[in-house]
Amino acid sequence: MRIDIATLFPEMCGAVLEESIIGRARRAGRVTIECHQIRDYSKDRHRRVDDYPYGGGCGMLMQAEPIALCCEEIICKQRAAGVKKPHVVFLTAAGRRYDQEACRRLSKEEGVILVCGHYEGMDQRVIDALADEELSIGDYVITGGELAALVVADSISRLLPGVLSEPAGYEGESHYGGLLEYPQYTRPEIWRGVPAPKVLLSGDHAKVDAWQRQQALERTRARRPDLYEAAEKIKSEKDKVTKK
Repeated sequence: MRIDIATLFPEMCGAVLEESIIGRARRAGRVTIECHQIRDYSKDRHRRVDDYPYGGGCGMLMQAEPIALCCEEIICKQRAAGVKKPHVVFLTAAGRRYDQEACRRLSKEEGVILVCGHYEGMDQRVIDALADEELSIGDYVITGGELAALVVADSISRLLPGVLSEPAGYEGESHYGGLLEYPQYTRPEIWRGVPAPKVLLSGDHAKVDAWQRQQALERTRARRPDLYEAAEKIKSEKDKVTKK
């Protein structure tokens, strides 16, 4: 898979992309991730990429043309690498909230382009012209789209074949199956007077699985009732199909 990030701060992204699981995956050739400097596509002699918004308002907006030129060249590079149709994602505060379902969907793409906004945002015309979708990593505002792009790139990469040692590395995690992950424990068996749950030390895999499932349900119901209700609805529908 190939992921390209269009950004005003490629060095910021590059530092993160060299580390941990995503860094190892890149070095092993499991995923190709490249960063592109949007300023390189500015026609201004000072490499300016922003201007005042029409209609007034505080702050500056990123201009459409440098973003478009950058994305169009990335699209050409992806196609030259064998990607038939790159999926273009603009990271914006107004985008649909990113979740594990979107992560799984994007991990099936051959190529993804992540476009990072900055300042007060981007000229809407370039979003309308090029975006397959807009995504937001949460209901809050951050300085630029770089952190959001790194979150998306990392979460996608973890689902790619060979990045983690086995699918179990992510299948039991929070959100993958619609629930939050159950609490986990490691050595020592007793820490500051608090013992680890006995069932986890029993060696009875059936009991451990049942305990973990119950804990995941209880944690999700307490902390994320929206996820719990969705999971219960899916379970109910599956039960109806099974009975038929």
